Amino acid sequence: MNILIADDHVVVRKGLVQIIQDEFPDANCEEAGSGKESLDKLRKASYDIAIVDINMPDVSGLDVLRQLKTEGNKTPILILTSQPEEQYAIRVLKAGASGFIGKEVAAEELTTAIRRILSGRKYITESISEKMATDLSSDQTKAPHELLSDREFEVMKLLASGKTVSEISEQLFLSVPTISTYRNRILKKLNLRNNAELMHFAINLKLV
Repeated sequence: MNILIADDHVVVRKGLVQIIQDEFPDANCEEAGSGKESLDKLRKASYDIAIVDINMPDVSGLDVLRQLKTEGNKTPILILTSQPEEQYAIRVLKAGASGFIGKEVAAEELTTAIRRILSGRKYITESISEKMATDLSSDQTKAPHELLSDREFEVMKLLASGKTVSEISEQLFLSVPTISTYRNRILKKLNLRNNAELMHFAINLKLV
């Protein structure tokens, strides 16, 4: 079994490798330290599953997932994150991920998630399953930030964390005018006037 583990922290990667090899002694685990490196490896080789951190400095795990699906890559992707599951789980599952798991429970749930995904099923927690059912209701019942597109949500979090439009432009490999357009859309959708109100909004909802 070939498994790719993509995370920009060496300690996290080594810990995941240990958890996997304790349960699957014959597993061949390869590592990637960035989103770009994980894309390169997934394009060049065949893996039974890829475990990808959503927060990487060059290309996010969500963008890795989007790009692979656009290219028709069939590798099952298990998204790993330290962010609260309610922020990202439904977004990544809708984008085509095979599962979503928090780093804080990886030691207990990782091998279970891998087994389920390898059997052809998706891995989601009970709370996310319930939220997905609720998510089928009308947009009027949703929180304002849940109406943002994936890219708008990503830009919103970066703005709320204090990054400038130029810094976000460099990080996401998008032009400054494009990021400015996203910022304007976000403020309009959230009915906010400026970055200070956006930061306050995000902090109150624990989005950053």
